[in-house]
Amino acid sequence: MALVVAQEVPTSSSMAVPHGPAGVGEARHRMRDQLRRGGVAESVIDDAVLILSELLSNACRHGRPLDGALAGDGDVRAAWRVDACGRLVVEVTDGGGPTRPAPATPSVSAHGGRGLNIISALCDDWGVRDDVRGEVTVWVVVHDDVHDPDAGHRRDDFAARITAPPVAALPELSFADAFDDLD
Repeated sequence: MALVVAQEVPTSSSMAVPHGPAGVGEARHRMRDQLRRGGVAESVIDDAVLILSELLSNACRHGRPLDGALAGDGDVRAAWRVDACGRLVVEVTDGGGPTRPAPATPSVSAHGGRGLNIISALCDDWGVRDDVRGEVTVWVVVHDDVHDPDAGHRRDDFAARITAPPVAALPELSFADAFDDLD
């Protein structure tokens, strides 16, 4: 029988992050430090930090800063908490944008567009919440029970969950045919 001692994670951690890449590292560092001190499993923390990075990148790329500031001048808000049920929830709020957050299907050579797919593969649930001021919050339940001794189980099958669909075989073309014209 394993004894799990649940330490107290701060009820809520929230910080203003500059609209742009400058504050992402500080937010990741602060989250990692607080969750470690709170006794959250390291694999859950790793997932949460990656999710926070993706959410902040998306907010800065696709959303406006809060309070009507100009792009690059204002802030977005990052927050995380372990709720009363032991779920780790991460939220990023921006000033809204021209598009709604939705997973994309990028081409193999695309330089972006995979963030929400990565988040979907790592989390237990996620969604989008709008408010009357035009602010948009993307929330993610990273794990349903951070004090579960098997809290990192999702990392074990991550590769299987994000693997691209198989490419259709071309029976009329063999591997050797590709090299016929090289002589």
